[in-house]
Amino acid sequence: MSSRVSRMVKHALVMMVGTFASRILGLAREIVTAAIFGASSQLDAFYIAYTLANLSRQMLAEGALSAAFVPVFSQTLLQKGKDKARNLARQSLCILLLAGSAVVLGGVLLSPYLVKIMAPGFDPVKASLAISMTRWMFPFLIFVSLAALAMGVLNSLDSYFVPAIAPALSNIVYLIILLVMASRFGIWTLIIAVLAGGFCQMALQWVWSGFKGIMLLPEKPRFKDPELRKVMKLFFPYAAGLSLNQVNPVISRMLGSFLQDGAISVLNYANRVIQLPLGLFVIAISQAVLPELSRCAVGDTKEFRETMRDAVRFALFVVLPVTVGLVLVADEVVNILFFRGAFNAWAWHATGVALAMYAWGLPGMACTTVLLRGLYAQSTPRSALLVTLSSVVSNVIFCLILVKPMGFAGLALAASLGFTFSSFVGGYLLARRINHPLEILGMKWTFRMGTILGIMTAALLKFKALYPFPIEESLIVRCSWLFAVMILGAAIYGVGTLLFKFHEWQWLRGAFTKKKETDQKGDSHNDQ
Repeated sequence: MSSRVSRMVKHALVMMVGTFASRILGLAREIVTAAIFGASSQLDAFYIAYTLANLSRQMLAEGALSAAFVPVFSQTLLQKGKDKARNLARQSLCILLLAGSAVVLGGVLLSPYLVKIMAPGFDPVKASLAISMTRWMFPFLIFVSLAALAMGVLNSLDSYFVPAIAPALSNIVYLIILLVMASRFGIWTLIIAVLAGGFCQMALQWVWSGFKGIMLLPEKPRFKDPELRKVMKLFFPYAAGLSLNQVNPVISRMLGSFLQDGAISVLNYANRVIQLPLGLFVIAISQAVLPELSRCAVGDTKEFRETMRDAVRFALFVVLPVTVGLVLVADEVVNILFFRGAFNAWAWHATGVALAMYAWGLPGMACTTVLLRGLYAQSTPRSALLVTLSSVVSNVIFCLILVKPMGFAGLALAASLGFTFSSFVGGYLLARRINHPLEILGMKWTFRMGTILGIMTAALLKFKALYPFPIEESLIVRCSWLFAVMILGAAIYGVGTLLFKFHEWQWLRGAFTKKKETDQKGDSHNDQ
């Protein structure tokens, strides 16, 4: 077994631990938000403001920056040492802060037009509230820009836990502010909580990067620096591609604004739940694999291909059973998480339907996210742009087809179908780039996985038929029911994959051992 794959899996597991804490706290903040504000018109306005700020965050800070900076920084650190890498990070920080400030200013000035584009179905009162909130929300971008750069530095230094738990600190601050101040400031408490949480997330990673030997302070950019020029050369195409990618949530919010009050909130609640498995497994694996791919992309194409293939396969190995389970118990999960206070029966069932539709897209999200990391490591912004474009175009088409017959559920399903389509595009483009098929899903692997998931599905459906969800019982009883479903599904999946001798278990075992093992890929991989 390749030591590189074991190291990647180990880093992913470390990130999963930290991410689990932050995602659980993220769910807790949504539970508290739902109990206080329900699915209301005011909350719809807040989510429009949050989405607008978050689009810039994903495009500028956490998206394009990560894609352009991490591969170059990792290679600079490996080939030229920490001093040169530190200079690159500081110059990149200066450029990022200048660009972020310009985006914040533009967002504040253009917020009336942005809200009109994002939510054309809002009435004047609702739109006015969204505009005011958007203006206050945009400075959030500055905090997450620095946090994103620090995360890229730390990941490249093989430090994964602190970046993974930084959002947990943000969520703790959010919860404290919400519980203490909501009765006085109402819906505006959410703005205060987001800004304070973002600042704390930034501060933790900034301090830790300094502790690891790279203090992030702005340094005047030297545009003749070849490493900085490479970052800039990659940044703008990736930013353009990620700008396109933000069309997906914009389309969903636009069409959702024409549906009943609470539709946007329902989609947001469902999206927050799906972020737990997405962040816990998919994002953790993709962030762990990018530095590894960047290091081997310089030389051995065979090593790159095998690392890429194993990363996608491991992501699917983890995500597929979660997908099946979440589709089958989406309604019950939403009941346990949100059904209290202002969150009524309609919001419960509507969010459950949306969650099930989003869950179908988890395998596509997993493949697309990891494959994009491979394209980033290969420094192929045009191919990454094509993958993003395929996701956007297919999502828009599916949204327009499904919104009329299915409403908000159609918007959630459209996102899933769009990611699934783009995963095939990403696999094709990456295979063409390295002139070799990725060979991710062999016939035996697919047949064995399908058999196990089929048995798991049948068993869970039988369990639900014999022991219906105890809706009238206490929270403890309902949680116990869900826990029993999870244990049953995990046991069937675990035993089945062990009996079929899936190599993913070897990677997991190797992640916990220091001994370097012999590479066992060869024919044993190909026959799966």
